[in-house]
Amino acid sequence: MKIQVTVNGKAHEKDVDPRTLLVHFLREDLGLTGTKVGCDTSQCGACVVNMDGTTVKSCTCLAVQADGSQITTIEGLSPKGELDAVQEAFWNNHGLQCGYCTAGMIMTAVELIDKNPNPTEDQVREGLKGNICRCTGYHNIVKAVLAAAEAKRS
Repeated sequence: MKIQVTVNGKAHEKDVDPRTLLVHFLREDLGLTGTKVGCDTSQCGACVVNMDGTTVKSCTCLAVQADGSQITTIEGLSPKGELDAVQEAFWNNHGLQCGYCTAGMIMTAVELIDKNPNPTEDQVREGLKGNICRCTGYHNIVKAVLAAAEAKRS
Protein backbone atom coordinates (compact mmCIF):
# COMPACT_ATOMS: atom_id res chain seq x y z
CA MET A 1 0.00 0.00 0.00
CA LYS A 2 1.15 3.52 -0.68
CA ILE A 3 1.26 5.81 2.34
CA GLN A 4 2.02 9.49 2.72
CA VAL A 5 3.41 10.74 6.03
CA THR A 6 5.28 13.77 7.21
CA VAL A 7 8.07 12.74 9.55
CA ASN A 8 10.05 15.39 11.38
CA GLY A 9 8.74 17.99 8.94
CA LYS A 10 9.68 16.08 5.79
CA ALA A 11 7.04 14.55 3.51
CA HIS A 12 7.45 10.91 2.49
CA GLU A 13 5.46 8.79 0.08
CA LYS A 14 6.31 5.09 0.22
CA ASP A 15 4.94 1.71 -0.70
CA VAL A 16 4.73 -0.50 2.40
CA ASP A 17 3.58 -3.99 3.14
CA PRO A 18 0.26 -3.61 5.02
CA ARG A 19 1.74 -5.64 7.92
CA THR A 20 4.71 -3.29 8.44
CA LEU A 21 4.84 -1.80 11.90
CA LEU A 22 5.41 1.94 12.16
CA VAL A 23 8.60 1.37 14.17
CA HIS A 24 10.07 -0.76 11.35
CA PHE A 25 8.98 1.76 8.72
CA LEU A 26 10.72 4.57 10.63
CA ARG A 27 13.89 2.58 11.29
CA GLU A 28 14.26 0.57 8.08
CA ASP A 29 12.59 2.67 5.39
CA LEU A 30 13.45 6.13 6.70
CA GLY A 31 16.68 5.33 8.59
CA LEU A 32 15.46 6.98 11.81
CA THR A 33 17.02 4.61 14.31
CA GLY A 34 16.48 6.74 17.41
CA THR A 35 13.15 5.00 17.85
CA LYS A 36 13.96 1.63 19.39
CA VAL A 37 12.33 -1.79 19.28
CA GLY A 38 12.34 -2.92 22.88
CA CYS A 39 9.68 -5.53 23.44
CA ASP A 40 7.32 -5.67 20.42
CA THR A 41 4.38 -5.86 22.83
CA SER A 42 3.90 -2.18 23.81
CA GLN A 43 5.13 -2.83 27.35
CA CYS A 44 8.41 -0.90 27.46
CA GLY A 45 7.83 2.39 25.60
CA ALA A 46 11.21 2.47 23.83
CA CYS A 47 9.34 2.95 20.54
CA VAL A 48 7.27 6.01 21.51
CA VAL A 49 6.82 8.68 18.83
CA ASN A 50 4.43 11.58 18.50
CA MET A 51 1.73 11.14 15.87
CA ASP A 52 -0.65 14.02 15.22
CA GLY A 53 0.01 15.52 18.64
CA THR A 54 -0.29 12.33 20.69
CA THR A 55 2.33 9.83 21.76
CA VAL A 56 1.93 6.35 20.32
CA LYS A 57 3.85 3.15 20.75
CA SER A 58 5.06 2.59 17.21
CA CYS A 59 5.61 -1.14 17.76
CA THR A 60 1.85 -1.69 17.89
CA CYS A 61 0.83 0.75 15.18
CA LEU A 62 0.88 -0.26 11.54
CA ALA A 63 2.57 2.10 9.11
CA VAL A 64 -0.65 2.20 7.06
CA GLN A 65 -2.47 3.52 10.14
CA ALA A 66 -0.11 6.51 10.04
CA ASP A 67 -1.10 7.41 6.47
CA GLY A 68 -1.69 11.17 6.29
CA SER A 69 -0.17 11.78 9.72
CA GLN A 70 2.42 14.16 11.08
CA ILE A 71 5.02 12.18 13.03
CA THR A 72 7.83 13.43 15.24
CA THR A 73 10.59 11.09 16.32
CA ILE A 74 13.42 11.83 18.72
CA GLU A 75 15.47 12.99 15.72
CA GLY A 76 12.86 15.65 14.94
CA LEU A 77 12.56 16.99 18.45
CA SER A 78 15.46 19.38 17.87
CA PRO A 79 15.91 19.63 14.11
CA LYS A 80 18.57 22.36 14.30
CA GLY A 81 20.88 20.15 16.35
CA GLU A 82 20.39 21.98 19.62
CA LEU A 83 18.96 19.94 22.46
CA ASP A 84 15.29 20.36 23.31
CA ALA A 85 14.67 21.41 26.93
CA VAL A 86 13.69 17.83 27.83
CA GLN A 87 16.79 16.37 26.17
CA GLU A 88 18.95 18.93 27.96
CA ALA A 89 17.35 18.12 31.30
CA PHE A 90 17.92 14.38 30.81
CA TRP A 91 21.58 15.13 30.05
CA ASN A 92 22.05 17.54 32.97
CA ASN A 93 20.23 15.37 35.50
CA HIS A 94 21.71 12.04 34.43
CA GLY A 95 18.29 10.72 33.42
CA LEU A 96 19.82 8.00 31.30
CA GLN A 97 22.27 5.17 31.57
CA CYS A 98 22.45 2.81 28.62
CA GLY A 99 20.16 5.14 26.64
CA TYR A 100 17.98 2.44 25.11
CA CYS A 101 14.75 3.72 26.67
CA THR A 102 15.73 7.38 26.56
CA ALA A 103 14.11 8.39 23.26
CA GLY A 104 10.77 6.93 24.32
CA MET A 105 11.04 8.48 27.77
CA ILE A 106 11.82 11.88 26.28
CA MET A 107 8.99 11.72 23.74
CA THR A 108 6.57 10.74 26.51
CA ALA A 109 7.89 13.52 28.78
CA VAL A 110 7.45 16.13 26.04
CA GLU A 111 3.74 15.32 25.75
CA LEU A 112 3.38 15.12 29.53
CA ILE A 113 4.85 18.62 29.95
CA ASP A 114 2.81 20.00 27.05
CA LYS A 115 -0.37 18.78 28.75
CA ASN A 116 0.73 19.74 32.27
CA PRO A 117 3.45 22.42 32.37
CA ASN A 118 3.78 22.18 36.16
CA PRO A 119 3.61 18.48 37.05
CA THR A 120 4.21 17.09 40.50
CA GLU A 121 6.61 14.20 41.07
CA ASP A 122 3.64 11.82 41.39
CA GLN A 123 2.17 13.10 38.11
CA VAL A 124 5.50 12.55 36.35
CA ARG A 125 5.74 9.02 37.70
CA GLU A 126 2.16 8.33 36.59
CA GLY A 127 2.80 9.88 33.17
CA LEU A 128 5.86 7.69 32.58
CA LYS A 129 4.29 4.44 33.76
CA GLY A 130 4.15 3.07 30.20
CA ASN A 131 7.92 3.40 29.83
CA ILE A 132 10.36 0.94 31.34
CA CYS A 133 13.98 1.67 32.14
CA ARG A 134 15.94 -1.43 33.02
CA CYS A 135 19.01 0.48 34.25
CA THR A 136 17.89 3.20 36.65
CA GLY A 137 15.64 3.55 39.65
CA TYR A 138 13.75 6.33 37.82
CA HIS A 139 14.83 8.96 40.36
CA ASN A 140 16.99 10.90 37.89
CA ILE A 141 14.45 10.45 35.08
CA VAL A 142 11.73 12.02 37.22
CA LYS A 143 14.17 14.72 38.32
CA ALA A 144 14.96 15.42 34.65
CA VAL A 145 11.30 15.73 33.68
CA LEU A 146 10.63 18.11 36.56
CA ALA A 147 13.70 20.18 35.58
CA ALA A 148 12.54 20.27 31.95
CA ALA A 149 9.08 21.44 32.98
CA GLU A 150 10.65 24.20 35.05
CA ALA A 151 12.95 25.22 32.19
CA LYS A 152 10.04 25.38 29.75
CA ARG A 153 8.07 27.58 32.16
CA SER A 154 10.98 30.04 32.47
